[in-house]
Amino acid sequence: MNDELRPRFWDIVPLNKMTPQEWEALCDGCGRCCLNKLEDIDTEELVFTRVACRLFDDSTCRCGNYEIRKQIVPECVVLTPDTLGDIAYWMPETCAYRRLHEGRKLPQWHPLITGDANSVHSAGISMQGRTVSEVQIPLDDWEDHLLEDDA
Repeated sequence: MNDELRPRFWDIVPLNKMTPQEWEALCDGCGRCCLNKLEDIDTEELVFTRVACRLFDDSTCRCGNYEIRKQIVPECVVLTPDTLGDIAYWMPETCAYRRLHEGRKLPQWHPLITGDANSVHSAGISMQGRTVSEVQIPLDDWEDHLLEDDA
């Protein structure tokens, strides 16, 4: 494990007290937060699509330009301990940030638990090889690309 991370920090350190390295390490690399979502205005139901942000790298499940993503994609949400309460509902149910915010534990397949960065892919949670880019799909067609297994 990275020397900058305290042992089992996710179990003992509040989200707002984590170091930047610990905060970033919570990301399991599933890529689901990079998926475009559709929200019903009346019911507020959120549905994930397979249509990914134009910066999403489908092979690595990571942002292709993470450090300056907000400059390139102004609508990109930058998740912080301060913003988490307002947008946790928008994150997938499996998301470590959402789970910890809601008082739940990390799932057993999480890379921090397994010590294997590929465990999220092995568990079938990640979007690796399962997305289409938003530059290829018109907004009106997003509903044709709903994610059926919104884990």
